[in-house]
Amino acid sequence: MTARRSNRRIRLLLGLFVLVFAGVLARAVWLQGVQAGTLERMALRQHRETATIPAGRGTIYDRRGEPLAIGEQATTVFADPRQVKDPRAVAIAAAKILGVDANELYPKLAEASRRFVYVQRKADPEQAAALRAQNLAGVGFYSEERRTYPQRGVAAHVLGFAGVDNDGLDGLEKALDRKLVGKPGSQTIVRDPVGRAIDVVEVKPERQGNDVFLTLDHRLQANAEEVLRTTVNRWNALSGHAIVLEPQTGRVLAMAVAPAFDANRFGSVPPEHRKNRAVTDVYEPGSTFKIVTVAGALSEQLVTPRTRFKLAPSITVADREINEHESRPTQRMSVAEILSQSSNVGTITLAQKLTKTKVGVAGWIRRFGFGKPTGVDFPGESPGIVVPPEEWSGSTIGNVPLGQGIGVTGLQMAAAYGAVANHGVLRRPHLVERIGGARTRIGSGRRVVSRRVASQLMTMLRDVVSAEGGTGSLAAIPGYTVAGKTGTAAKPERGRYSTSRYVASFVGIVPAKEPRLVVLVSVDEPKGAIWGGVVAAPAFAQIASFGLQYLEIAPDAPLDPAPNP
Repeated sequence: MTARRSNRRIRLLLGLFVLVFAGVLARAVWLQGVQAGTLERMALRQHRETATIPAGRGTIYDRRGEPLAIGEQATTVFADPRQVKDPRAVAIAAAKILGVDANELYPKLAEASRRFVYVQRKADPEQAAALRAQNLAGVGFYSEERRTYPQRGVAAHVLGFAGVDNDGLDGLEKALDRKLVGKPGSQTIVRDPVGRAIDVVEVKPERQGNDVFLTLDHRLQANAEEVLRTTVNRWNALSGHAIVLEPQTGRVLAMAVAPAFDANRFGSVPPEHRKNRAVTDVYEPGSTFKIVTVAGALSEQLVTPRTRFKLAPSITVADREINEHESRPTQRMSVAEILSQSSNVGTITLAQKLTKTKVGVAGWIRRFGFGKPTGVDFPGESPGIVVPPEEWSGSTIGNVPLGQGIGVTGLQMAAAYGAVANHGVLRRPHLVERIGGARTRIGSGRRVVSRRVASQLMTMLRDVVSAEGGTGSLAAIPGYTVAGKTGTAAKPERGRYSTSRYVASFVGIVPAKEPRLVVLVSVDEPKGAIWGGVVAAPAFAQIASFGLQYLEIAPDAPLDPAPNP
């Protein structure tokens, strides 16, 4: 090989090295200069991890600040089966400490294709800490909030419940879910190559959900539930509901349903037993509905409370013959006596007069709010069942004025009597007093009857309880005037009315001279007695008596002093 050829090869090799160096240099300049920002972001992403910080759910309080639904700290226990060295030991330890089913957990832990398995969601923190002390490989822990109801069954049908993910599933928990949940935050963590956290580079704080204050009073609520439970059990009834309403404001102070359930164990309760029947279910009200016809006849100036009618023991309407609830001879009765003695014949006589007016019976039914929701802030409210006037048959006037062939909710009926107690103004019932710092807007109400007619009705309803022959004598409360009405309604079945299944109810107002409370009690299918004055009126008296004393409402009918010896 000649020297010239050798030098050429050296120069070629040198040029090749220069080209390679130039390429490496250009690549370095490109990566460190032009691409530096992009690569830096990629590197950070590979070592950063963003975790969601859940927001605490707002607390639900009663009107006095007593917590009814709260968030408690809990610990969720999970496992990574790929890192679990001894699935059997982990399953046994979890069963012993947490109470989970080891036979159900073990196959999940032994399945190496999984990366995540819940050992127990929202476990007791102390139990979780005991399991953590075992230092079991592949088992992890993180904090969560668990929804808890410290009053257990008190107001459970109103509150509803939140699920395992803290989302509202029923009742006010569902209706107010967006207000209660708050807004989650986040935390960005930088980890080293082996996954250890070395820095927190960004934190977005969570925003706590709004607290909610209800109109319910937990003591009034607990008492109403206890009285209702005792009444349902005493008469071996299917169910019952009771409402305590403030007529001037529309505040619902208590709303009880029986049978009750523990909101902390909602999953074990059938859906049928979780329904708030006072709002969602309809029933035929019977004689408590007679107030609508009487109010209409007085308002249209067709009669006065003293107007008297000669009433036979029965009346024929189309193809039906309607009798009194108790047989009696033909007699003269005033309008006041028609209501106090709950005369079917007298009520239909008034209804027949009312049909000849422009508004008619159907118009007065709508005016009192029946056939449409009250607008209460509770999900699933029923509008009731009211047959449109154009679909009335010839016999309709013989049953609807008596509270048959029409479906109402307990809340609708309580609100209607609330209008009478509130000098003729109907207020929208509500359960939520304020959310956070914002008070609920309830409006000024709507006039249903004049002050004069409302006063006349109140006097007549007092006779139901106090007058001789009145059907509500068992609703009397010593020291207080009581106004109210009994209801006994046969339940429809297969196109006719049952002879053994009834709804017994009573709606009352206390004190009658200066009304403060409306109390409704309805009992479904009592056994042994069916009359509202026997089954429901005593329960009314117990609930109302407690409310009057608890709220420190002064007596308006002082007892006569004992005679001197």
